[in-house]
Amino acid sequence: MAQHNAFYAQSGGVTAVINASACGVIEACREAPEQINRIYAGHNGIIGALTEDLIDVTQESEEAVTALRHTPGGAFGSCRYKLKDIETHRTQYERLIEVFKAHDIRYFFYNGGGDSADTCLKVSQLSEKLGYPLTAIHVPKTVDNDLPITDNSPGFGSVAKYIATSTLEASLDIASMCATSTKVFVLEVMGRHAGWIAAAGGLAGESEGEPPHLIIFPEIAFDRAAVMARVDKCVKDYGYCVIVVSEGARYEDGTFLADAGNTDAFGHRQLGGVAPTLAGMVKQDLGYKYHWAVADYLQRAARHLASKTDVEQAYAVGREAVTLALAGKNAMMPAIRRVADTPYQWDVISAPLKDIANQEKFMPRDFISDDGFAITDVCRKYLSPLIQGEDFPPFENGLPKVANLKLARAGKRLPVFTL
Repeated sequence: MAQHNAFYAQSGGVTAVINASACGVIEACREAPEQINRIYAGHNGIIGALTEDLIDVTQESEEAVTALRHTPGGAFGSCRYKLKDIETHRTQYERLIEVFKAHDIRYFFYNGGGDSADTCLKVSQLSEKLGYPLTAIHVPKTVDNDLPITDNSPGFGSVAKYIATSTLEASLDIASMCATSTKVFVLEVMGRHAGWIAAAGGLAGESEGEPPHLIIFPEIAFDRAAVMARVDKCVKDYGYCVIVVSEGARYEDGTFLADAGNTDAFGHRQLGGVAPTLAGMVKQDLGYKYHWAVADYLQRAARHLASKTDVEQAYAVGREAVTLALAGKNAMMPAIRRVADTPYQWDVISAPLKDIANQEKFMPRDFISDDGFAITDVCRKYLSPLIQGEDFPPFENGLPKVANLKLARAGKRLPVFTL
């Protein structure tokens, strides 16, 4: 059987467990020496492929690759760079194929979210048109949990655990001081269009009066009067009010509460801080003393509090991606399938990229309470297994020990390409 090389790249916002997927891909490739010779990684994602900036992962030690499993961030560099339609930007796609040809790359693994699935699909389609035998597999990753078909997205379970924990801990702080100090606390979490991460905050409390007292979802139109009325009632009934708000909270007309007026490389609106915006409304309408916090990068970098379930799933989809590629399954994605809730059981299936690319999975309406401010028992049943278990990284001198990679570059064989 002929040997060829493999290429792996990371795309979009990183997670606490994306490197666990990288570990799965690399280890599975190394276990197939008859089919895969060298493993390359794109430095800064797909940009590394376009510019022929390839990291020779083959030179990394077994110890370093194993350590990827407990290292957050994107070990090989990620990027927000979307390859647009093939006809308009054909030269970029043709450049990819040129680089793959020059380095005998026949296996393409792209680790990312919905936009990355689209890129992976387009690369697969073009390689077919140009007659270059390339097997393209998308490795799922997104903290937003908005990929279709897969029961949940690797990266989400750890964010959910972090947000649920942070909501619980901050609530105890506020509760202990509310008699003479802060009455309202607002925690802003990620989630541009889907409220999955905000929903995870709801796991912090279960009984009546337990925080969070309000969750603001992108799926539910923001009604200032209704929200302020609920905040006021909570403060009067419980002494304080804890709010978890998604960055994508929006009004009935679709306008974001905190639209910064810019767009990113994918064309997404840049959001400018919904927590202070909402806190300002509380001050203006109710006069209560408040505090707010933005989880920001902390929520997706917190490997020290990762969900064991999430780590195992991220690693599993990485390995399965290689299994699919070696079996000749092109333009596919390994997806997580929930087999049972109690006890929680799951396995990995495959799904076609044409059914995944540029699709978003929103919170089902029955996951959100009738008043739009809380999660339901159905949602709790879905979320709870995803945050189970601890998978602490090794610590050294009081800090987490992370992978120490060489990141050695492969020699360039093509002319310089300008993005």
